[in-house]
Amino acid sequence: MAKPSDRFIVVYKQGTMSVTQIWVDRVTGVNYLFHQEGYSGGLTPLLDRYGKPVISPIPFSD
Repeated sequence: MAKPSDRFIVVYKQGTMSVTQIWVDRVTGVNYLFHQEGYSGGLTPLLDRYGKPVISPIPFSD
């Protein structure tokens, strides 16, 4: 679980060797897609069909 001081919270996780996660910024509510495969990985904001960032309501409760 996230500590109150953590800026990002993982709201979705899939995989073990090839990991895909969705992170949410607890300050802005912006959703990010993180994917890791071996020693490489990448992070990008999730976009809706209009090209705008997906924003979740804040605050998140643990």
